[in-house]
Amino acid sequence: MFFVYQSRFFARALLTVLLTIAIVIIFSLADVAIAQELSTPKQQNNPTIIENQKPGTTDWQLTQPAIRREIEGYASLTSVNRGDEIKLFVNTREPNYTIEIFRMGWYGGAGGRLMAAAIKRVGTKQPPPIIDQATGLIECNWRDPYVLKIPDNPKDLTQWASGVYLAKLTAGKSGKQSYIIFVVRDDSRPSDILFQSSVTTYQAYNNWGGMSLYRWNSRGKQAAKVSFNRPYAASPSLAAAYGMGAGEFLTNAQPKRRTSNAGWEYNMVRWLERSGYDVSYITDIDTHNNPLELYTTKPILWLHKVFLSVGHDEYWSAKMRQNVETARDYGVNLGFFSSNTCYWQIRFEPSFVTREMNRTIVAYKENLLLDPFARDKDPTNDFLVTTLWRNKPVNRPEEALIGVMYETFQVNADIVVNETAPSWILAGTQLHSDDSNTAIKTNKKLPLREMRLTGLLGYEVDRMFRYAPTNTIRIAHSPYRYKGGTRYADMTVYTTESGAMVFATGSMQWNWGLDDYNAPTLRPSLLNPDAQAITHNVLKQMMKIKN
Repeated sequence: MFFVYQSRFFARALLTVLLTIAIVIIFSLADVAIAQELSTPKQQNNPTIIENQKPGTTDWQLTQPAIRREIEGYASLTSVNRGDEIKLFVNTREPNYTIEIFRMGWYGGAGGRLMAAAIKRVGTKQPPPIIDQATGLIECNWRDPYVLKIPDNPKDLTQWASGVYLAKLTAGKSGKQSYIIFVVRDDSRPSDILFQSSVTTYQAYNNWGGMSLYRWNSRGKQAAKVSFNRPYAASPSLAAAYGMGAGEFLTNAQPKRRTSNAGWEYNMVRWLERSGYDVSYITDIDTHNNPLELYTTKPILWLHKVFLSVGHDEYWSAKMRQNVETARDYGVNLGFFSSNTCYWQIRFEPSFVTREMNRTIVAYKENLLLDPFARDKDPTNDFLVTTLWRNKPVNRPEEALIGVMYETFQVNADIVVNETAPSWILAGTQLHSDDSNTAIKTNKKLPLREMRLTGLLGYEVDRMFRYAPTNTIRIAHSPYRYKGGTRYADMTVYTTESGAMVFATGSMQWNWGLDDYNAPTLRPSLLNPDAQAITHNVLKQMMKIKN
């Protein structure tokens, strides 16, 4: 009996090892295939590839998150162009602290690179925020910032390359830590892919000081205005405290009853940079501004082949949408690896304190009748009322841009790919709906096999209604349970007259199939070679199209 038990034990162990090796081989082959396709002379000079060959470190991670606000901070801007300055404001009661600045990427799996030696600073206890009782606006007016000058060496595009940056704050006495997040742009470089970080959504859910755009995490009623001049609050989950100060880049601010507290954007960043794509970064404030590039005089969105919206991208201004639609009509491809996208319309206002532009988000939302633009009896500004894009008086369903639009949250299910999905979408995957060889041998028509991507549907999902462009193709039609019944989420693609392709996953959890950051700490592993292959196929198809 002992011999039989031992044999079974070793058989199971051997099977586990073989399966692990098989998975590693599949992912390695996928990486090799992508690397071969990207190994052109142009790509060999790709700043993203060169940057990720530099030594990385895991020291960017917080080991003692400041869950009691022992140290916290915010930046004067959500993004800064190479060659410009950004101010980092820090609040701590401790006598001193350090700032270490990391660029986030792949870096051989380390996930970040230290950009300079630690900066030592004297601690400052900052004054309490200014509060506007009428709107719920909470805004800081802190002093003694560290002014960071971003180098701009035109001969070295990897010197402070465009990317998402985390300034890690460490209190000198307690060792408590927090982040300040910002993006470094490179407005003059026409990279293939432009990645937008959705900081307006970060800020909408941020309840630092007790107020956000949501009632569930606000003190009393929800705010109608929120400011970027304040730190990002901690996640409701202590398990996600290691994302302290980074908005929803690493973790998210949702209550645990809704979803895992894992984020989405960083997974896509890691995968893009690991795969060697030529990518640069902006925030949605830059999508709103869309400044003209100095030498070409083109709007910066027009300089790229692909624009990416990733993860949770819920809050859009009218200029954001106008600029993205205009870029699409110019020939820029749009990849919505996100859901609940462009759901609420917002406006921007200057800072109440500093008067700097676009530092305040205005969103009356469910209380739209309190919006001055709705109350002023001037129909010419009704299109700017801060309500749902699909509702009156705006009447511009987001599906007309994206191909799908939001329907349900608190979903955790599988994506089911249609058997009619275009063949180029499925190239290099293991997905197929039947076994034609078996059918020929048995002379029988076999039932179609569902093509599933396990666990990649959620936590908010979109579907087609009736506003998508007429040539929209449904790639996936995925069932999920909802209140005792069944609903469906959709993944779509369409092409415009300009030749631009618009692709939408209809699910933010798609990004968890690309990279395993946050697993298993906050969620199970959902790495999926087929999701990676499909993402690669979409980007490959988009980059064929010249703008």
